[in-house]
Amino acid sequence: MTTTTPPPPQNAVDRDPHWAATRARLAARQRPVMKMTICDDTAIKERLATAQYLERRARTASEADPANKDLKKALTTAAKELKDAQAAFDDAAIVLRFQAMRRPDFEALKKAHPATEEQAEDGLAFNPETLGPELIAASSLDGITVEEATEYLTEWAEGEAAQLWDTAWQVQGETRADLGKG
Repeated sequence: MTTTTPPPPQNAVDRDPHWAATRARLAARQRPVMKMTICDDTAIKERLATAQYLERRARTASEADPANKDLKKALTTAAKELKDAQAAFDDAAIVLRFQAMRRPDFEALKKAHPATEEQAEDGLAFNPETLGPELIAASSLDGITVEEATEYLTEWAEGEAAQLWDTAWQVQGETRADLGKG
């Protein structure tokens, strides 16, 4: 037979220092942020990819034979090249940041862009064509305007425009919770 214990009185819960600290941490949480990184310089991207590969190889070799001074030197050289290549990439890259909206704001935004009849017949609940620029602008931490978002979605290559839209959309569903094991 399973018995349930009654919950503690609310004033006891309120006085619990652990729960008070947990409440404070919950109240201080920030909404999730996602980044989209754009680098138009293929040579810089290739340099970084090569440096990452060579550093991994050098690290694996050095770990396999830790007493080998030549392998340690090769790892040091590879690590420096990786650091330099990463710095060059960081200088060339454009990073766009998006933050999840408050749920009521996100829901209101979706409701403000109802699906067309044809979209509704396809199972859509909102119009992604009109929602996209508004969502990008509303979730941008970099001040992207609706007009700029519209331009990017119209003028960029399809894959990049889709990634911009997806980043603004995906951050809305980002979760940092772990259910853990009971």
